[in-house]
Amino acid sequence: MNALITVRIALRALAKNKMRAGLTVLGIVIGIAAVTTMVSIGQSAEKLFQNAVESFGTNLLMVRQGSRTVGGVRSASAPTLTAEDAEAIVEECDTILATSPCVWTRSQVIRGNVNWNPNEMIGVGDGYLTVRNWALRRGEFFTEREIAAADKVCVIGQTLVAKLFQTSNPIGETIRVRNIPFRVVGVLEAKGANMVGQDQDNVLLMPYTTVQQRLYGSRFNTVQAIMMSARRSDLMDQAVWDVSQLLFERHRIPPGDEPDFEIRNSKEFAEFLSTLTTSMTLLLAAIAAISLLVGGIGIMNIMLVSVTERTREIGIRMAVGARGKDILRQFLVESVILSLLGGAVGVGLGISASVGVTKVISSLAGDSDWPLVISMPAAVIAMLFAGAVGVFFGFYPARRASRLDPIEALRYE
Repeated sequence: MNALITVRIALRALAKNKMRAGLTVLGIVIGIAAVTTMVSIGQSAEKLFQNAVESFGTNLLMVRQGSRTVGGVRSASAPTLTAEDAEAIVEECDTILATSPCVWTRSQVIRGNVNWNPNEMIGVGDGYLTVRNWALRRGEFFTEREIAAADKVCVIGQTLVAKLFQTSNPIGETIRVRNIPFRVVGVLEAKGANMVGQDQDNVLLMPYTTVQQRLYGSRFNTVQAIMMSARRSDLMDQAVWDVSQLLFERHRIPPGDEPDFEIRNSKEFAEFLSTLTTSMTLLLAAIAAISLLVGGIGIMNIMLVSVTERTREIGIRMAVGARGKDILRQFLVESVILSLLGGAVGVGLGISASVGVTKVISSLAGDSDWPLVISMPAAVIAMLFAGAVGVFFGFYPARRASRLDPIEALRYE
């Protein structure tokens, strides 16, 4: 008996009991749909976290002032990072693409009779947009000359444009920070909320020298942090090493002494999020896969009932020359067809459910744009697993059918 005839016989046998066949595959449908949906949601969460990390900066590293231990108590050390350190890092470390000194401050921003409190007011260098992987929507960024002169210029985010300028063009307009007039020279592209829901567009950027000299009234060249970007993600660890060695040398720190700086690596945070979401996806998929086992048990039970009902038919086929392996193959094909049919319907329902769940989460999350990720490899694996379930749970009924005694089977009523 060739394979085509076996499939035709199996389809004909299943068509005689459409309702029973449909109820039989229901467990497989639910299991495959659940696995597909859970894996899709898990990968969507991973994609959301990756986008959030990438939006914060490209291969981002940050150097901050360190801490020291005195009398068993750990406390912040005196500021030692300087703008010259940032320049030396980008000039001497081949693994670093760009750097920016950073000085944070807080204040109201006033235009006319409107005032607003930005989430962030940062004094930065000319490499800040490269480090943060941020583009300008209009205008231009402040130049090295404006930074050296501590000019009163600024670049603002989309939220400040909406709050202070509404529909008017802010380029060339004046805003006031601590009663000091600043000229708006550029507007940043929108970035939206970060992974903790903070509005990244509610930001005001100024030259770090302007913040130091005009807002703080300081003549020192120390900065609170240096943000920098590695040239490639695979160079992050080497970049940390290069920067550490350079700062040890520049700050004249003897071997074995505590450094007066700390380097934070966004790669470690991204890897932690990836591990967390992968573990969550596998856990959800494992829980959903339990329903596949339930569906497989249902297939085995129905196939056993089918063998009992068709005992006389099996005896007739054996009497006219069918071999045991032909009977075994026939019932296995029926089981696999049921499983694959349930798998196909389950994948379709899983994809539809993933789209629906993504839309619901996006509507509830507000500013967070939850990405839709349909995992085709997961769908293919689910289909293969459904076929394997059909073979595994269909083998015992098929083997039982193939071992029936023809004489006893013909006598069966």
